[in-house]
Amino acid sequence: MNQPRHCPAVLIAAPASGQGKTTVTAALARLHRNLGRKVRVFKCGPDFLDPMIHERASGAPVYQLDMWMVGEQESRRLLWEAAGEADLILIEGVMGLFDGTPSSADLARHFGVPVLGVIDGTAMAQTFGALALGLARYQPDLPFAGVLANRVGTLRHAQLLEGSLTEGLRWYGALSRETGIELPSRHLGLVQASELNDLDARLDAAAQALGSSCEVALPPPVTFAAPQLIEAEPLLAGVRIAVARDEAFAFTYGASLDLLRAMGAELTFFSPIHDRQLPDADSLYLPGGYPELHHQALSENTPMLAAIRAHHAAGKPLLAECGGMLYLLDSLTDVHGTRAELVGLLQGDAVMQKKLAALALQSVELPEGVLRGHTYHHSLTSTEWQPIARGLSPNGGRGAEAVYRQGRMTASYVHFYFPSNPTAVAALFAPTLETAIAAMRRPDKPAPTLTEFTHQNVGAGLPAIGP
Repeated sequence: MNQPRHCPAVLIAAPASGQGKTTVTAALARLHRNLGRKVRVFKCGPDFLDPMIHERASGAPVYQLDMWMVGEQESRRLLWEAAGEADLILIEGVMGLFDGTPSSADLARHFGVPVLGVIDGTAMAQTFGALALGLARYQPDLPFAGVLANRVGTLRHAQLLEGSLTEGLRWYGALSRETGIELPSRHLGLVQASELNDLDARLDAAAQALGSSCEVALPPPVTFAAPQLIEAEPLLAGVRIAVARDEAFAFTYGASLDLLRAMGAELTFFSPIHDRQLPDADSLYLPGGYPELHHQALSENTPMLAAIRAHHAAGKPLLAECGGMLYLLDSLTDVHGTRAELVGLLQGDAVMQKKLAALALQSVELPEGVLRGHTYHHSLTSTEWQPIARGLSPNGGRGAEAVYRQGRMTASYVHFYFPSNPTAVAALFAPTLETAIAAMRRPDKPAPTLTEFTHQNVGAGLPAIGP
């Protein structure tokens, strides 16, 4: 029987978004890594950009934790496995500490991980202590480790902030507001780690600054209960899946790719920008990213556009999420009004907006089963196609995202979290409809017939493409 594991851990949270949680989490990860410790970092809630930074800071893979999208059991397994190899576990929260349902505080309380509060100290002195006390005492049963000040000015400023703490709250140090430490952002969040040539220098500078302002002792260990371990079935044994990965397409969950491999799939990565042809593959996965920043280059790579059209015409599975879906449209227009023609498998056009268009967790009931995920985009899409399904937000968030389908092509703004329903994912990527149906068979729910499944899999009023 698996035994509980023990590992020092904290959840880094803040009163609101924009306080610098990611910078602080990355600085802590790099600080302890530079001291020779094995650090594992997790991100609370759906996010792709922050984990890229944390992977560079810690030197280890970063996964999501979430009580709804990931689920309690999967979150427990990830923490328990990390506790078996790490000297320190860091979890970056999402939004404000108590914001959302479920919130970062809910996750911290459920797993007994103490909260490290990050507070932006700009233009603040003794009021810092009041905010810290509020975070610590607002929910009496919330484990609380202490606080860290971000964006402080002088040494004297940091001393004033530290001196304002009451009731024994621990001081975890301070980070200055130096521009060489803060991480740059764009419309979907932080700039991708691969685009920051000086990222390691920034991380080392932040770690050094943090280390000089506080003790670097590890927090107390947390006990992580053993999960119920379920071995993945080889539902995709030998299936070759080509996964887009470059400057335009990089928004993939590590847990989703791990699941595909655990089910037996062989993953090959390719670049829709730089490669001229697809790898030899049974199925194709186009994840989200920043196609709007590279739509001209994507448009000019006509051999790749033709290869993706040929893949679909051959009746092979294709899953496109958010930016991947934009790539399949007739055209994409950026915020400056520059239009580029793209793959053209999904009739319609998208136009980038300067403001957020949708942000919400999503549950989508597909013919293959219910999948969970999230949506976050700044574009608006127009198409005459009728969706086969729409997402439902569990907490009333904006966005009831459409899912479009023609033949074996499935496209949506939703970023799906594959472990939320492995059999549904296996059916989406299975090379033939027969193998897709086989992946869906369960004792408690009979699989549809080939005729029923084919009917469900074709968009309303659209002809099936391929076998």
